Amino acid sequence: MTEATGCMVAIDGPAGAGKSTIARAVAEHCGYTYVDTGAMYRAVALHAMRAGLDPAADAETIAETAARLHFEFRAVGDGQHLFVDGEDVERAVRAPEVGNLSSPVSAIPSVREHLVAAQRRMAERVPVVMEGRDIGTVVFPHALLKVFLTASAEERARRRYEQLSVAGQAADLAQILADQRARDLRDMTREVAPLRKADDAVEIDTDPLTIEQVVERVVGLLDARLEDRDGPAV
Repeated sequence: MTEATGCMVAIDGPAGAGKSTIARAVAEHCGYTYVDTGAMYRAVALHAMRAGLDPAADAETIAETAARLHFEFRAVGDGQHLFVDGEDVERAVRAPEVGNLSSPVSAIPSVREHLVAAQRRMAERVPVVMEGRDIGTVVFPHALLKVFLTASAEERARRRYEQLSVAGQAADLAQILADQRARDLRDMTREVAPLRKADDAVEIDTDPLTIEQVVERVVGLLDARLEDRDGPAV
């Protein structure tokens, strides 16, 4: 399958590094479409959970489910939600148990094959900002700009704890940190498309930076790449 040409910015990094927040803000600033690939894997995990499927025992059935699902990102109010087969699953896919299940689900090769195809289709006609764990290495290895966001495990756990607390969901910081570290290990050691920084990606440590500072840096990098590609704006 050939790579689509619409991916302007590929943002990768571990869970909790701020990928979704930054990608969404960059896309809004540039007028691009934001594609949250992690939410897509979470949606497959959600459907697997609802059907009582186990990634270790039911990989083929989960892959068949992934192939059938129709994904669409729609504007809802001032934000963007993921709809799967017409259902708004934005809130459901953010549940911690769905997030934990999405890691083994995303490690199923045929699941990744189906979702990568769906992600590339999304970028066939419009420029996108896409975030995940293998965007710059697998999905769009020729993206105009690749960014790898990092943050300490402790900081990422703190952010997740605050996110859940604000949403009114029960949360335990120590458990979140333990889950975070376990997920990092799974993501970095899986056989298919492991989490890693692309050789030509720009790494940004978000620990000491505000959201605005990170967005400003990514937009500046993109402007520089566009100028190199197209020449200075007239």
